[in-house]
Amino acid sequence: MNRLLEDLVKVLTLERLELNMFRGESRDIGSPQVFGGQVLGQALSAASATVEDRMAHSLHAYFLRRGDFNSPIVYEVDRARDGKHFSTRRIVAIQHGEQIFNMSASFQSDESGLEHQSQMPDVPPPEQLMDLEAFCREHLSGAPVNVKRMLERKRPFEFRPVDPQIYLSREKLPARKNIWIRAVDALPDDESLHRCLLAYVSDFNLLEAALMPHGMTVVSTNLAIASIDHAMWFHRSVRVDDWLLYSVDSPSASGARGFSRGEVYSLDGRLVASTSQEGMLRVIPK
Repeated sequence: MNRLLEDLVKVLTLERLELNMFRGESRDIGSPQVFGGQVLGQALSAASATVEDRMAHSLHAYFLRRGDFNSPIVYEVDRARDGKHFSTRRIVAIQHGEQIFNMSASFQSDESGLEHQSQMPDVPPPEQLMDLEAFCREHLSGAPVNVKRMLERKRPFEFRPVDPQIYLSREKLPARKNIWIRAVDALPDDESLHRCLLAYVSDFNLLEAALMPHGMTVVSTNLAIASIDHAMWFHRSVRVDDWLLYSVDSPSASGARGFSRGEVYSLDGRLVASTSQEGMLRVIPK
């Protein structure tokens, strides 16, 4: 397996300290604090370890404090309920004696029922598009050092935006973006692992859509951005080592906060997951 992807799987494989308590390592991905997707993935991994024969179908999380990637994170799981078909878990992430994150997650046994879904956007296939890392190296050489450090970093996932020019534009654009994502190597046939990895990668790209109507991007130097909360619903089985289209829009920004929604489609058009997130978008006076 690719070294970076293998390391991410290791990060999401937690050490069990007690029956309902786990410890996870942290990684520096170029952001000033622990990446929110890492905490999402680890919290879901901790909760999944306390459930048998049921898959996560939803999660709702709040980011409370900045995480320190130089220290491990402890996850405490509360087994709130185990019903006939559903199990509910509450997860608290603790670092340096303080809560930095909390989450509720629901798990369901396999059932059949009514089915419908929204239609996948009509966009070019990933094979026709440029990798985001290569695009950033070619076109964002003048970006601030801290932004370049994050955008140009090699990752365990590939990102291929449908319209990479949005990273360069200063025009006010519609609040919608589409980007293909895929793990850089093959992964085991473990549905729980794929859902944890999808939770991890779902934290990329969401809030960027809320900047587009204002002629701003993640490389704007007068912005302070941070995730406040994150919700996710898993609709169907998923493989993150196959191409997935992440279609994101932002219906609102106000009160120094931006709100974004995302839909995740498989290459064959199945809607496999949905996301939503609100984040702090604070413009810093020059």
